[in-house]
Amino acid sequence: AFYMGRTEVTQAQWTAKMGSNPSGFSGQPNNPVDQVSWYMIQDFNSATGLRLPTEAEWEFACRAGTTTARYGSVNDIAWYNGNAGGTTHAVAGKLPNALGLYDTLGNVWEWCQDWYGPYASGSVTNPTGPGKGSDRLLRGGCWYGDSNHCRGSQRFTFTPSSAFDNFGFRAVRNP
Repeated sequence: AFYMGRTEVTQAQWTAKMGSNPSGFSGQPNNPVDQVSWYMIQDFNSATGLRLPTEAEWEFACRAGTTTARYGSVNDIAWYNGNAGGTTHAVAGKLPNALGLYDTLGNVWEWCQDWYGPYASGSVTNPTGPGKGSDRLLRGGCWYGDSNHCRGSQRFTFTPSSAFDNFGFRAVRNP
């Protein structure tokens, strides 16, 4: 069991805990915080008692019981390069999935806890990534990317020190 934030962590939430806003699209308190590295997020999580989702938790929450690539029409559920106008947008501006989670697809790529590695072979319940690696996982697509990146199975990787204006995150906590 885990609890996942209904939205991506916003600039206002980040600033309240960290004292400054690293976002490239700063000055938009209801937009997702962006330009945060995986390492920067660890400091936020230490200050809040939260954590990043594993890749399996993220995909489970994003799919919300569906087996399709998306839980609705991409224009109704995601900000991507075809409708975002070159910027992030306030969270919860598109339709939520069946679990009431907003922006799991589009707006900003969301960091996951796991190192990148191949999926385990065979049937696995709640897998975790490899114990070490060079790249961490991001999921969900972003305002800058094509609509085909906005799907539950899309994986993206970067070094954990990377921070771009299309990288953000969603916080998780244990019950």
